[in-house]
Amino acid sequence: MKIVVGSRGSKLALTQTNWVIDQLKKHNPEVNFEVKIIKTKGDLVQHLSLDKIGDKGLFVKEIEQQLIDKEIDIAVHSMKDMPSSLPNGLKFASIPKREDPRDVLVLKEGYNCIDDLPKGAKIGTGSKRRKYQLLKHRPDLEIVPIRGNIDTRIRKIKDENLDGVVLAAAGILRASMSDRISYYIPTDIMVPAPAQGALAIEIRDNDLEVENLINCLKDKETEIQVAAERGFLDGVNGSCHIPMGAYCKIEGDKIKLTGLFGDEEGHKLIIKELEGNVKFPRETGLELAKLILKEYESYEG
Repeated sequence: MKIVVGSRGSKLALTQTNWVIDQLKKHNPEVNFEVKIIKTKGDLVQHLSLDKIGDKGLFVKEIEQQLIDKEIDIAVHSMKDMPSSLPNGLKFASIPKREDPRDVLVLKEGYNCIDDLPKGAKIGTGSKRRKYQLLKHRPDLEIVPIRGNIDTRIRKIKDENLDGVVLAAAGILRASMSDRISYYIPTDIMVPAPAQGALAIEIRDNDLEVENLINCLKDKETEIQVAAERGFLDGVNGSCHIPMGAYCKIEGDKIKLTGLFGDEEGHKLIIKELEGNVKFPRETGLELAKLILKEYESYEG
């Protein structure tokens, strides 16, 4: 049996895809896996910020089309890149265990955390979610827009004379570059993107053979967190044009979900927490979205 796995061509995307394949091989040694690299709009247009190119789905649409056309059997994505709804005929297979969901700072030598940065320090990020939360904690910082893969962004510290850049912990850890992390930003300072650190394995709706193959990767805790955080994403109808985040903690049979929602300019920034039951994570996410949107409408800030 041969399974073709679709992936973006970046170093991180291929690291993630090969990790999934390695896990699947352990349980299915008789299956041959082949990687097919697919260029997405987000990869091809590098000179514009993400919110200028289009909406969520910039890194997935071309891959999804190949899945629909049966050119590939499985697609591996970062779950945080996935739009809130999938095209007809596609669905998520089991979700593997999540990597660290936090954001991190990679800083210039001599700095160790967000609070020892000098006044007016330059920090690079292309994300409004990261930008406005950094400014909420440190209004004096200068945020410089950057894009690119992990290596490119870290290189910009030197090339563009930055004091640091913000990245997802998960990407750096998966790329075996943990030694570059200066500071893990606590989730109460920076709410992560919904499902940050989780992988999305997308398959065709009716492909039971492939679905059964992937069941061995299922991590129940991650599935609960992702359902809650993506429920929130769905409820606020989130896009890359606005600062928006969600983070779910599981405590026994309860979940604590934190949601973040703001406007494009960062003038309004609402953060709220809601407790729910582990059996109803998506419903908790939708409920929190409702509460935050209600507060957002009446926000005078």
